[in-house]
Order: sequence, then C-alpha cells, then structure tokens
Amino acid sequence: MISLSSYAGVMENLTNSAEEQQHSSPLTNAWSKKEELNKNQQPKGVGGFVLVHAGAGYHSESKAKEYKHVCKRACQRAVDRLRAGALAVEAVAAALVELEDSPFTNAGMGSNLNLSGEIECDASIMEGKSLQYGAVGAISGIKNPVLVANRLLSEAQKGKLSAGRIPPCFLVGRGAHEWAISHGIPPCPSEKMATKFSVSAYKRNKRKMEVAEKMDTGHNQTKKRRLSGENHSGSLDTVGAVVVDLEGNVAAAVSSGGLAMKHPGRVGQAAHYGCGCWAENARNMNPYSTAVSTSAAALYLLPGCGEHLIRTMLAQECSAAMQSEDAHQALLEAMQNKFISSPFLASEERVLGGVIVLRCCRCVEAQQSQNIQGILVEFLWSHTTESMCVGYMSAQDSKAKTHISRLPPGTIPGQSLAIEGGVCRLMSVVE
Repeated sequence: MISLSSYAGVMENLTNSAEEQQHSSPLTNAWSKKEELNKNQQPKGVGGFVLVHAGAGYHSESKAKEYKHVCKRACQRAVDRLRAGALAVEAVAAALVELEDSPFTNAGMGSNLNLSGEIECDASIMEGKSLQYGAVGAISGIKNPVLVANRLLSEAQKGKLSAGRIPPCFLVGRGAHEWAISHGIPPCPSEKMATKFSVSAYKRNKRKMEVAEKMDTGHNQTKKRRLSGENHSGSLDTVGAVVVDLEGNVAAAVSSGGLAMKHPGRVGQAAHYGCGCWAENARNMNPYSTAVSTSAAALYLLPGCGEHLIRTMLAQECSAAMQSEDAHQALLEAMQNKFISSPFLASEERVLGGVIVLRCCRCVEAQQSQNIQGILVEFLWSHTTESMCVGYMSAQDSKAKTHISRLPPGTIPGQSLAIEGGVCRLMSVVE
C-alpha cells in the first residue's frame, strides 16, 4: 500500500549541462537553484508542484515587484488547492484565476482592448489523465475565462448530452458567453474589466495607428520597425500554469486578452488546441508525464504574436520533445528547430514567444531504512522575448520562488532564446 504522505520537496540543479550550455552558446541562459533535503523533515500529508508565468514580452523594472507578486499569489492559490487534496486540473485553474484577476497581466481583468475598444478573451485548459480539453475564444463579459474553459472540460467528462449530442469543448464569442451564464458563471461588464492602464494603452495605440495610416507605406514600415525595437512595458500576452499532483497527474492552462488592437473576433493561441497548452500523463511508450503552457508578445506593432504559436503548434511540439532523455537539451532544440527556425515561420524576421514546461516520472529509492516512492519533477522555461516572469512552488514550500528571466546581453529578441529551470522531488513513503 502506498501512503499519499509526502516525504520531501527538493529543489536541485537541473543538469550540469545547463551551465555548460550557457558558456558555450549565446542561445542559452541557464539558471538553477539547489536546496539540500532536511533529513529531520517529517512526512506531510500532501504533495504537488506548480509553475506559472505572467507572460512573455518585456517586464519593466518599475513593475518587477508587481509581476513577481502575482506569480507568488498564483502559486500559493494552486498549492492551497493541492494541500486540500485537489487534483492537478483544479489547482491549475485556481492559479489561472489569480493571474486573470491581476490588473498587471493581459488576461481577464485589465486585458488588451480590441479595435472596437472592447475586451475579448481566450483561454484553455487540458488535463493529462483524461486528455480532455476545454477552451473559449473571443469571449466578452466574463471575468475569469479559464473557469468557462474548465467547466467545458468537466461537462465533457460527464459524457454525451440528451439525444446523443456531443458536448462542446471549444466555444467562441456570444455562444461562449451564453453557455457560461447558463452554467452558473456570473457575467462581468467589459467596462469593469478594463483598467486605467489598459484604456490608456488603447488610446495611445489608436493614436499611433491613426498616424501610421496617414503616412505612406515607406514611412509606415520605418515607423513599425522603430516601434518594434522599443521597450513596451505593456507588451505581455498569455499567462499560464502547469501543475502535477502527488498522484502524478498533470494539467496545464492558459489565458489571454490577446493582441492589442486586434480585430474583433480574433482568437489567439491561448484557445487553440495544441498551441496554448498541453498536458499528457505518461502512458504506453511515453515514460514521462508532460505539461506545457505558452505565451507570445501582444503588442500589435511587434513582429511576433500568437499566430506564430498557432502555426507551429508550439505547446504540443514541446511536449513531444520532452520524451527525450535530456529535458534541457530537448527544449533547447524544440525552441530552436520548431519555433525560431520553423519552416512555417520562414518569412518572419523575429519569432517572439515563451513557454513553461513540466515533466515528471515516478521513482523508487531506499532511504533511512524506508522505501521511498515519489515523483521526480523537472521544470523549465524558455523565451525569445526580452523577458519572462515565472514563479514556482511545491506543496512542501512555505512560499513561492519567483524570477524574471531575461535574454543574455547582446542577443536579439526573436532570434535567440533563454532557457532555465530546476528539479523537484515529491516523495512518499511506501508502506
């Protein structure tokens, strides 16, 4: 019989090769943390691990504390659910709600406004055990789009509807809004979801568009190139999270307000299957469980957006790559070959995006005269944008750790990448 009591959560160096890659290649910026196991630590009754991101893009130093704080809160929210015995899919949804509620992220509250000055959000969630997926696109008037996506997933798990009808897994626009209301998710007026920052950004971008439209093509292209090289503190996109519970189930979720000044009705990668998130428990020939959440830059003048992640199906590609022995090298090659150098994006000057990845497998070891069975969790993040803010926490940690990852000095956004990560052991006693 296996007790669900967790023995320890340990953060270790990902691999020595991470540091070697950092010195040998400008594409990598390896970073890791190590904490020694407290041998006197007693088993606890819960376990699990969460990794979140607050968007890939540019994170200004002036708002660094806010970005880190929201990541900490999202991790804490997920861990609270894990400690209460929730499965991974419930915990990942809880993390996303916290990220959506922050006015500093481009998801839910404070999302980018579209061309019509309205907020339309995308979100999706996937559970690794059942491989069920739920998503909403271009939905308005719902404060937490991830809750609608999660409800779609859970309703689909109940089976067919009356008269043998197949339940939906992906709804958009008005239909998504009406379905959400009919299933008990309260509406929220779009004007209440807008913030002073998102409204001022909309007005600023609208003025830029009006000026650009009055200029000839040559000047317009010059202006676009100049603006794309500027630092934009608001150029963030999809927020997301990946979770593993002590049973080894994984889940992933994403949520986004989408591209600034997007056309009404546009659906970004956050809602597309295999593009925004992916989660798959170990099965058959796959020894690892994997969970992935992606993000892309969200300023309309930048030469990179969710369409790049859609055309490359980045979440699924990164998940498949994680079945290789070396997780760090596998993600490095996936981001380089399947994203930056993808033939589907050959015409693009810059390919901007980011991804967080979690993979895990069961392990058994003997320690202090006890048989210990647990889960070895490897977690990584990578981005081609100037920066990416992440947070992570195990159920045994007293508080979350956060980090704003930045491209190595001298590298070019969209043409080079950063990759970092760590390892966590979630152990349980075999009785």
